[in-house]
Amino acid sequence: MGSQANLSSEKLRVLAADSTSMSTQLLVEALAKNEQFLVIEAASNENAVLELAEREKPDIVLLSSKLGQNGQAFELIRNLRSQASNLRVIVMLDRSEPATVVQAFRAGAHGIFCRTEPFRLLAKCIECVHAGQVWASSSELHFLLEALTKPGMASLQPLANAPLSARETDVVRCVAEGLTNREIADRLKLTEHTVKNYLFRIFDKLGVSSRVEVVLYALGGGDSRVSGPVTGRKSAPGARKNSESKSPEKKASEAAMVRRASH
Repeated sequence: MGSQANLSSEKLRVLAADSTSMSTQLLVEALAKNEQFLVIEAASNENAVLELAEREKPDIVLLSSKLGQNGQAFELIRNLRSQASNLRVIVMLDRSEPATVVQAFRAGAHGIFCRTEPFRLLAKCIECVHAGQVWASSSELHFLLEALTKPGMASLQPLANAPLSARETDVVRCVAEGLTNREIADRLKLTEHTVKNYLFRIFDKLGVSSRVEVVLYALGGGDSRVSGPVTGRKSAPGARKNSESKSPEKKASEAAMVRRASH
């Protein structure tokens, strides 16, 4: 009996809630085939998800973007994060649309999984988000960067409560605009070496490991929801993504994981 309890406690606890009871049941049955997961089925309504999350203390909440008031899960995500700040949330989308992707991350999601992706990647998505990574496709990250370059987006980046100095906040805003280290140095009248030092301190203070995660931090309203890889290594602020040749299947799997800082 004791050994069975230990095995259950070692499994990754995933609370799943889709937009309908039938789709939730199918999702739970499919995920339960993975021996790494202990899957908790939730009724397809906001109150049930909140109550079950508070009682069961899952590691991951996997929910449909249509689950919640007015067929949108954004307020539900905020309530889940308010209820347990260390909870990590993955949102399932029927289609990757710019507005939905941006709203999901701003609400506090740690991962976006589009139903057009192969189901086998969902387990990888759950594992990576649980490990402290951000899961999004390259096109979804592009939606975020595009949103941040639009006029008026500065008002959506309230970093006043972040543990950063005024100059570090300036650097974060420049990163969110997509500026390179050299461009940041030119704008702030600093050397590139100083900018890199600022970035290392920012990564350490915010608990992130890449420039993209800094962008997600700014877009998310200054909370500390985005953390670095489970290894704890910090990527160099000026590092570029590895461009070595990979198989199409491996690219499809790895392209969605935000791991390294890009210039």
